[in-house]
Amino acid sequence: MSGDEDKDSKTEDPTEKKIRDAFDKGNVPFAREVPAFASVLGALLFVVFFLPSSVGRVTYGLKGIFEKPEDWRIITGEDALAIFKHLFWEASIILLPAFAILMTFGLAASIFQNIPRPVLDRIQPKWNRLSIPGGFGRIFGKKGMVEFAKNMAKVMVISLIIALVMRSDFMDILQIMYVDPGAITQIISDHTITIFIVVLLSTAVLAIVDIFATRHFWYEDLRMTKQEIKDEMKQSDGDPMVKARQRSLARDRARKRMMADVPRATLVVANPTHYAVALRYDAEETGAPIVVAMGQDLIALRIREIAEEHEIPVFEDPPLARSMFAQVSLGTLIPSEFYQAVAELIHRIYDKSPR
Repeated sequence: MSGDEDKDSKTEDPTEKKIRDAFDKGNVPFAREVPAFASVLGALLFVVFFLPSSVGRVTYGLKGIFEKPEDWRIITGEDALAIFKHLFWEASIILLPAFAILMTFGLAASIFQNIPRPVLDRIQPKWNRLSIPGGFGRIFGKKGMVEFAKNMAKVMVISLIIALVMRSDFMDILQIMYVDPGAITQIISDHTITIFIVVLLSTAVLAIVDIFATRHFWYEDLRMTKQEIKDEMKQSDGDPMVKARQRSLARDRARKRMMADVPRATLVVANPTHYAVALRYDAEETGAPIVVAMGQDLIALRIREIAEEHEIPVFEDPPLARSMFAQVSLGTLIPSEFYQAVAELIHRIYDKSPR
Protein backbone atom coordinates (compact mmCIF):
# COMPACT_ATOMS: atom_id res chain seq x y z
CA MET A 1 0.00 0.00 0.00
CA SER A 2 2.79 2.36 0.93
CA GLY A 3 4.55 1.59 -2.38
CA ASP A 4 1.45 2.63 -4.31
CA GLU A 5 1.16 5.83 -2.29
CA ASP A 6 4.82 6.61 -2.87
CA LYS A 7 4.40 6.01 -6.62
CA ASP A 8 1.32 8.24 -6.70
CA SER A 9 3.24 11.02 -4.96
CA LYS A 10 5.91 11.05 -7.70
CA THR A 11 4.19 13.67 -9.82
CA GLU A 12 7.25 15.65 -10.98
CA ASP A 13 9.42 14.98 -14.02
CA PRO A 14 12.95 13.82 -13.17
CA THR A 15 15.59 16.52 -13.16
CA GLU A 16 18.66 16.42 -15.36
CA LYS A 17 20.73 15.51 -12.30
CA LYS A 18 18.45 12.55 -11.50
CA ILE A 19 18.73 11.28 -15.08
CA ARG A 20 22.51 11.84 -15.13
CA ASP A 21 22.92 9.97 -11.83
CA ALA A 22 20.83 7.09 -13.19
CA PHE A 23 23.09 6.83 -16.25
CA ASP A 24 26.21 7.00 -14.05
CA LYS A 25 24.88 4.08 -11.97
CA GLY A 26 24.11 2.02 -15.07
CA ASN A 27 20.37 2.46 -14.78
CA VAL A 28 19.57 2.93 -18.46
CA PRO A 29 16.55 1.94 -20.55
CA PHE A 30 17.33 -1.32 -22.34
CA ALA A 31 14.78 -3.06 -24.56
CA ARG A 32 15.49 -6.80 -24.55
CA GLU A 33 13.68 -7.34 -27.84
CA VAL A 34 16.18 -5.22 -29.78
CA PRO A 35 19.07 -7.72 -29.38
CA ALA A 36 16.62 -10.50 -30.33
CA PHE A 37 15.71 -8.60 -33.51
CA ALA A 38 19.40 -7.97 -34.25
CA SER A 39 20.19 -11.68 -33.79
CA VAL A 40 17.42 -12.75 -36.17
CA LEU A 41 18.55 -10.14 -38.71
CA GLY A 42 22.14 -11.36 -38.47
CA ALA A 43 21.03 -14.98 -38.81
CA LEU A 44 18.95 -14.11 -41.89
CA LEU A 45 21.89 -12.35 -43.53
CA PHE A 46 24.09 -15.34 -42.75
CA VAL A 47 21.57 -17.79 -44.25
CA VAL A 48 21.15 -15.68 -47.39
CA PHE A 49 24.73 -14.61 -48.13
CA PHE A 50 27.07 -17.02 -46.32
CA LEU A 51 25.33 -20.34 -45.68
CA PRO A 52 25.06 -21.60 -49.31
CA SER A 53 28.76 -21.12 -50.04
CA SER A 54 29.73 -22.45 -46.62
CA VAL A 55 27.60 -25.57 -47.03
CA GLY A 56 29.18 -26.16 -50.41
CA ARG A 57 32.66 -25.92 -48.98
CA VAL A 58 31.80 -28.19 -46.06
CA THR A 59 30.17 -30.71 -48.37
CA TYR A 60 33.27 -30.76 -50.57
CA GLY A 61 35.48 -31.10 -47.49
CA LEU A 62 33.50 -34.04 -46.11
CA LYS A 63 33.22 -35.72 -49.49
CA GLY A 64 36.37 -37.72 -48.88
CA ILE A 65 35.03 -39.23 -45.66
CA PHE A 66 31.85 -40.51 -47.25
CA GLU A 67 33.35 -41.62 -50.58
CA LYS A 68 36.43 -43.31 -49.13
CA PRO A 69 35.63 -44.33 -45.58
CA GLU A 70 38.47 -46.91 -45.68
CA ASP A 71 40.93 -44.02 -45.53
CA TRP A 72 39.50 -42.98 -42.16
CA ARG A 73 39.76 -46.09 -40.06
CA ILE A 74 39.21 -45.62 -36.35
CA ILE A 75 41.56 -48.05 -34.68
CA THR A 76 43.36 -45.94 -32.11
CA GLY A 77 42.58 -42.78 -30.18
CA GLU A 78 44.82 -40.82 -32.53
CA ASP A 79 42.63 -41.88 -35.45
CA ALA A 80 39.51 -40.66 -33.66
CA LEU A 81 41.27 -37.40 -32.80
CA ALA A 82 42.30 -36.89 -36.43
CA ILE A 83 38.70 -37.33 -37.62
CA PHE A 84 37.49 -35.00 -34.87
CA LYS A 85 39.98 -32.29 -35.89
CA HIS A 86 38.95 -32.65 -39.53
CA LEU A 87 35.24 -32.33 -38.67
CA PHE A 88 35.94 -29.39 -36.34
CA TRP A 89 37.82 -27.41 -38.97
CA GLU A 90 35.16 -28.12 -41.56
CA ALA A 91 32.40 -27.05 -39.14
CA SER A 92 34.30 -23.86 -38.29
CA ILE A 93 33.75 -22.74 -41.87
CA ILE A 94 30.07 -22.34 -40.95
CA LEU A 95 30.35 -21.53 -37.24
CA LEU A 96 32.96 -18.77 -37.34
CA PRO A 97 31.12 -16.45 -39.79
CA ALA A 98 27.86 -17.10 -37.93
CA PHE A 99 29.49 -16.30 -34.59
CA ALA A 100 31.12 -13.13 -35.97
CA ILE A 101 27.86 -11.86 -37.52
CA LEU A 102 25.74 -12.58 -34.44
CA MET A 103 28.31 -10.97 -32.12
CA THR A 104 28.57 -7.87 -34.33
CA PHE A 105 24.81 -7.41 -34.56
CA GLY A 106 24.39 -8.01 -30.82
CA LEU A 107 26.96 -5.32 -29.96
CA ALA A 108 25.39 -2.95 -32.48
CA ALA A 109 21.97 -3.46 -30.87
CA SER A 110 23.38 -2.53 -27.44
CA ILE A 111 25.26 0.50 -28.76
CA PHE A 112 22.16 1.63 -30.66
CA GLN A 113 20.22 1.87 -27.40
CA ASN A 114 22.92 3.26 -25.09
CA ILE A 115 26.57 4.13 -25.56
CA PRO A 116 28.60 1.71 -23.39
CA ARG A 117 30.24 3.25 -20.34
CA PRO A 118 32.16 1.70 -17.42
CA VAL A 119 30.02 1.35 -14.29
CA LEU A 120 32.10 0.09 -11.37
CA ASP A 121 29.02 -0.41 -9.22
CA ARG A 122 27.71 -3.06 -11.60
CA ILE A 123 30.89 -5.18 -11.56
CA GLN A 124 31.48 -5.03 -7.82
CA PRO A 125 30.60 -8.30 -6.06
CA LYS A 126 27.34 -8.17 -4.11
CA TRP A 127 27.15 -11.03 -1.65
CA ASN A 128 23.41 -10.62 -1.13
CA ARG A 129 22.92 -11.93 -4.67
CA LEU A 130 24.46 -15.25 -3.63
CA SER A 131 21.44 -15.97 -1.48
CA ILE A 132 19.67 -19.14 -2.69
CA PRO A 133 16.22 -18.01 -1.43
CA GLY A 134 16.80 -14.64 -3.12
CA GLY A 135 17.71 -16.38 -6.38
CA PHE A 136 14.57 -18.51 -6.27
CA GLY A 137 12.58 -15.36 -5.51
CA ARG A 138 13.96 -13.60 -8.58
CA ILE A 139 13.31 -16.61 -10.83
CA PHE A 140 9.98 -17.81 -9.48
CA GLY A 141 8.73 -14.52 -8.04
CA LYS A 142 6.03 -12.33 -9.50
CA LYS A 143 8.38 -10.47 -11.84
CA GLY A 144 10.06 -13.67 -13.00
CA MET A 145 6.76 -15.36 -13.73
CA VAL A 146 5.55 -12.33 -15.65
CA GLU A 147 8.69 -12.40 -17.81
CA PHE A 148 8.23 -16.15 -18.36
CA ALA A 149 4.61 -15.63 -19.39
CA LYS A 150 5.64 -12.85 -21.79
CA ASN A 151 8.29 -15.04 -23.43
CA MET A 152 5.90 -17.96 -23.76
CA ALA A 153 3.25 -15.72 -25.30
CA LYS A 154 5.84 -14.32 -27.70
CA VAL A 155 6.93 -17.81 -28.79
CA MET A 156 3.33 -18.94 -29.25
CA VAL A 157 2.36 -15.89 -31.29
CA ILE A 158 5.40 -16.14 -33.56
CA SER A 159 4.87 -19.89 -33.97
CA LEU A 160 1.25 -19.30 -34.92
CA ILE A 161 2.27 -16.70 -37.49
CA ILE A 162 4.86 -19.08 -38.97
CA ALA A 163 2.28 -21.86 -39.13
CA LEU A 164 -0.20 -19.62 -40.94
CA VAL A 165 2.43 -18.43 -43.43
CA MET A 166 3.78 -21.92 -44.10
CA ARG A 167 0.35 -23.59 -44.31
CA SER A 168 0.22 -23.23 -48.08
CA ASP A 169 3.63 -24.93 -48.40
CA PHE A 170 2.76 -27.81 -46.10
CA MET A 171 2.22 -30.34 -48.91
CA ASP A 172 5.40 -29.23 -50.67
CA ILE A 173 7.35 -29.89 -47.49
CA LEU A 174 5.86 -33.39 -47.23
CA GLN A 175 6.84 -34.12 -50.85
CA ILE A 176 10.47 -33.24 -50.15
CA MET A 177 11.33 -36.93 -49.66
CA TYR A 178 10.46 -37.59 -53.31
CA VAL A 179 12.51 -34.69 -54.68
CA ASP A 180 15.89 -35.07 -56.31
CA PRO A 181 18.57 -34.93 -53.56
CA GLY A 182 20.35 -32.14 -55.35
CA ALA A 183 17.34 -29.87 -55.00
CA ILE A 184 16.64 -30.63 -51.34
CA THR A 185 19.18 -28.10 -50.14
CA GLN A 186 17.64 -25.31 -52.21
CA ILE A 187 14.09 -26.15 -51.04
CA ILE A 188 15.13 -26.24 -47.39
CA SER A 189 17.04 -22.98 -47.85
CA ASP A 190 14.02 -21.25 -49.39
CA HIS A 191 11.69 -22.34 -46.59
CA THR A 192 14.28 -21.42 -43.97
CA ILE A 193 14.59 -17.91 -45.40
CA THR A 194 10.80 -17.56 -45.39
CA ILE A 195 10.66 -18.57 -41.73
CA PHE A 196 13.45 -16.13 -40.85
CA ILE A 197 11.66 -13.29 -42.62
CA VAL A 198 8.45 -13.99 -40.71
CA VAL A 199 10.33 -14.13 -37.42
CA LEU A 200 12.26 -10.97 -38.33
CA LEU A 201 9.09 -8.99 -39.04
CA SER A 202 7.48 -10.25 -35.83
CA THR A 203 10.51 -9.38 -33.68
CA ALA A 204 10.73 -5.97 -35.40
CA VAL A 205 7.22 -5.14 -34.21
CA LEU A 206 8.02 -6.44 -30.73
CA ALA A 207 11.29 -4.47 -30.64
CA ILE A 208 9.59 -1.18 -31.57
CA VAL A 209 6.91 -1.69 -28.93
CA ASP A 210 9.52 -2.74 -26.37
CA ILE A 211 11.69 0.34 -27.03
CA PHE A 212 8.85 2.77 -26.35
CA ALA A 213 7.48 0.76 -23.41
CA THR A 214 10.90 0.36 -21.79
CA ARG A 215 11.76 4.04 -22.04
CA HIS A 216 8.30 5.01 -20.79
CA PHE A 217 8.48 2.81 -17.68
CA TRP A 218 12.12 3.81 -17.07
CA TYR A 219 11.14 7.48 -17.17
CA GLU A 220 8.17 6.82 -14.89
CA ASP A 221 10.41 5.07 -12.36
CA LEU A 222 12.66 8.14 -12.27
CA ARG A 223 9.81 10.54 -11.52
CA MET A 224 10.27 12.48 -8.29
CA THR A 225 8.18 13.82 -5.46
CA LYS A 226 8.08 17.54 -4.73
CA GLN A 227 10.08 16.93 -1.57
CA GLU A 228 12.81 15.16 -3.57
CA ILE A 229 12.97 18.17 -5.90
CA LYS A 230 13.39 20.50 -2.90
CA ASP A 231 16.05 18.25 -1.34
CA GLU A 232 17.99 18.13 -4.62
CA MET A 233 17.86 21.92 -4.94
CA LYS A 234 19.19 22.23 -1.39
CA GLN A 235 22.06 19.88 -2.22
CA SER A 236 22.94 21.62 -5.47
CA ASP A 237 22.38 25.23 -4.41
CA GLY A 238 23.01 24.89 -0.71
CA ASP A 239 20.70 25.29 2.27
CA PRO A 240 18.91 28.68 2.00
CA MET A 241 19.50 29.38 5.72
CA VAL A 242 23.20 28.64 5.39
CA LYS A 243 23.46 30.80 2.25
CA ALA A 244 21.60 33.63 4.00
CA ARG A 245 24.04 33.38 6.88
CA GLN A 246 26.97 33.45 4.47
CA ARG A 247 25.58 36.55 2.74
CA SER A 248 25.11 38.22 6.11
CA LEU A 249 28.71 37.50 7.07
CA ALA A 250 29.90 38.79 3.70
CA ARG A 251 27.93 42.02 4.18
CA ASP A 252 29.40 42.45 7.69
CA ARG A 253 32.94 42.01 6.36
CA ALA A 254 32.28 44.46 3.51
CA ARG A 255 30.79 46.96 5.97
CA LYS A 256 33.84 46.71 8.25
CA ARG A 257 36.18 47.28 5.31
CA MET A 258 34.07 50.28 4.27
CA MET A 259 34.16 51.77 7.77
CA ALA A 260 37.94 51.31 7.82
CA ASP A 261 38.15 53.51 4.69
CA VAL A 262 36.14 56.40 6.19
CA PRO A 263 39.23 58.01 7.81
CA ARG A 264 40.71 58.33 4.29
CA ALA A 265 37.74 60.43 3.11
CA THR A 266 38.06 64.09 2.18
CA LEU A 267 34.47 65.01 3.09
CA VAL A 268 31.10 63.49 4.00
CA VAL A 269 27.82 64.58 2.41
CA ALA A 270 24.93 63.79 4.75
CA ASN A 271 21.25 64.07 5.34
CA PRO A 272 21.06 64.93 9.05
CA THR A 273 19.88 61.44 10.07
CA HIS A 274 19.17 59.18 7.09
CA TYR A 275 21.98 59.21 4.50
CA ALA A 276 25.75 59.67 4.43
CA VAL A 277 28.20 59.46 1.52
CA ALA A 278 31.95 59.71 2.22
CA LEU A 279 34.07 60.99 -0.69
CA ARG A 280 37.82 61.07 -1.22
CA TYR A 281 39.44 63.43 -3.65
CA ASP A 282 43.12 63.51 -4.54
CA ALA A 283 44.02 65.08 -7.87
CA GLU A 284 47.10 62.85 -8.13
CA GLU A 285 45.08 59.64 -7.64
CA THR A 286 41.84 60.17 -9.55
CA GLY A 287 40.36 62.78 -11.83
CA ALA A 288 37.13 62.97 -9.77
CA PRO A 289 36.03 62.24 -6.20
CA ILE A 290 35.60 58.52 -5.40
CA VAL A 291 33.01 57.03 -3.05
CA VAL A 292 34.80 55.31 -0.14
CA ALA A 293 31.76 54.74 2.11
CA MET A 294 27.98 55.14 2.00
CA GLY A 295 25.02 54.07 4.10
CA GLN A 296 21.72 55.00 5.65
CA ASP A 297 20.23 55.19 9.11
CA LEU A 298 22.57 53.55 11.67
CA ILE A 299 25.38 53.10 9.15
CA ALA A 300 25.05 56.75 8.14
CA LEU A 301 25.29 57.83 11.79
CA ARG A 302 28.36 55.63 12.26
CA ILE A 303 30.02 57.17 9.19
CA ARG A 304 29.40 60.63 10.61
CA GLU A 305 30.83 59.60 14.00
CA ILE A 306 34.03 58.24 12.46
CA ALA A 307 34.35 61.34 10.28
CA GLU A 308 33.98 63.64 13.27
CA GLU A 309 36.50 61.57 15.25
CA HIS A 310 39.05 62.11 12.47
CA GLU A 311 38.07 65.76 11.91
CA ILE A 312 36.71 65.13 8.43
CA PRO A 313 34.27 67.85 7.28
CA VAL A 314 30.60 66.77 7.25
CA PHE A 315 28.28 68.83 5.01
CA GLU A 316 24.56 68.52 5.61
CA ASP A 317 22.88 68.80 2.22
CA PRO A 318 19.74 66.58 2.20
CA PRO A 319 18.91 66.88 -1.54
CA LEU A 320 22.51 66.20 -2.58
CA ALA A 321 22.88 63.35 -0.10
CA ARG A 322 19.69 61.65 -1.24
CA SER A 323 20.57 62.02 -4.92
CA MET A 324 24.10 60.73 -4.51
CA PHE A 325 22.99 57.78 -2.36
CA ALA A 326 20.52 56.76 -5.06
CA GLN A 327 22.95 57.05 -8.01
CA VAL A 328 26.52 56.34 -6.86
CA SER A 329 28.14 52.99 -6.09
CA LEU A 330 30.78 52.14 -3.53
CA GLY A 331 34.32 52.31 -4.87
CA THR A 332 33.39 54.22 -8.04
CA LEU A 333 33.86 57.81 -9.23
CA ILE A 334 30.88 60.09 -8.78
CA PRO A 335 28.80 60.84 -11.94
CA SER A 336 29.51 64.05 -13.82
CA GLU A 337 26.21 65.67 -12.77
CA PHE A 338 27.58 65.93 -9.20
CA TYR A 339 30.91 67.52 -10.16
CA GLN A 340 29.86 71.13 -9.61
CA ALA A 341 28.11 70.56 -6.28
CA VAL A 342 30.97 68.49 -4.86
CA ALA A 343 33.59 70.88 -6.26
CA GLU A 344 31.98 73.74 -4.33
CA LEU A 345 32.18 71.71 -1.10
CA ILE A 346 35.83 70.84 -1.72
CA HIS A 347 36.56 74.51 -2.47
CA ARG A 348 35.03 75.45 0.88
CA ILE A 349 37.32 72.95 2.60
CA TYR A 350 40.41 74.40 0.95
CA ASP A 351 39.32 77.96 1.77
CA LYS A 352 39.08 77.09 5.47
CA SER A 353 42.40 75.25 5.56
CA PRO A 354 45.37 77.19 7.02
CA ARG A 355 47.67 78.65 4.41
